[in-house]
Formats: sequence, C-alpha cells, structure tokens
Amino acid sequence: MDKDFIKEIINLVKGSDIKTVSIEAEGLKIHIETYQREPLHRGEAHKELKHVEILPPSQEVAEEKHLHVIKSPLVGTFYRSPSPGAPPFVEVGDIVSPGQVLCIIEALKVMNEIESDVRGRVVKILVENGETVEYGQSLFLIDTSV
Repeated sequence: MDKDFIKEIINLVKGSDIKTVSIEAEGLKIHIETYQREPLHRGEAHKELKHVEILPPSQEVAEEKHLHVIKSPLVGTFYRSPSPGAPPFVEVGDIVSPGQVLCIIEALKVMNEIESDVRGRVVKILVENGETVEYGQSLFLIDTSV
C-alpha cells in the first residue's frame, strides 16, 4: 500500500457515514475511527478523524527480530497438510531445511507445494488452514539463527 492509497481511504471515510474501518493488505494493517464534530454555527456537522493507526508490515517486524519470512508466490487457498485428516507439513518449533514442503496453496484446482528456502526453526504460522491468501502475503516466520 502506498501513501496515496492510504490518503484516499482516509478521505473516503471522512466523506461517508462510516464510523470505523480496518484494512489489512500486504501485511500492513490500517485502522481508522471517526467522530462527528458539533458545528459552531448553524449548519452541517463536520466529521473529524478520531484515530488513525498504521501498523508495520510483518516483514519489518521479522527483520527487527532477524527472522526470515516465507511469502505466498500466488493467490489461492492455504492448506497446512497434504489432505484432510493428515498431519500438518510443519508445526511451530519444527526445524526446516531448504526444499522442505511447508504447505500447499491451491489455485485453479492445482495443488502448489510451497517449500522453505532457508534452514531454521518455524517461529510462527501466520495463516489459518483453509484461508485465502494473496500474492506476497506472509505465511511463515523462520528463525534462521538455529
């Protein structure tokens, strides 16, 4: 998300009856709240921003902690295991190696195996099983200092 997009969202919210809006895309979270300001003179009340919160992308958080982020290379449905009822490919705490399958993303009825590109310990799985993921969305945090 670029600054112009964020400004456009803020202006749209200010010009509408929306009281709160939260957007999450590309690992960036934006939360906007508004309130109605009473007019000093007769006429229309003005909407003012009460709160705007922009949280850093998960990749920046990962870089601060020296973690590697595995991102989705395509849009699709995220699956942690090869089939329903089967154990997940990896769990938090598992040590993974380059080339090891971490998950599957189904796109257009094709099951795409997503592999680790580093050696390390799985610190966090950022997506729930069966969730739709976007291109470039962070999926796993891997601690490479192991």
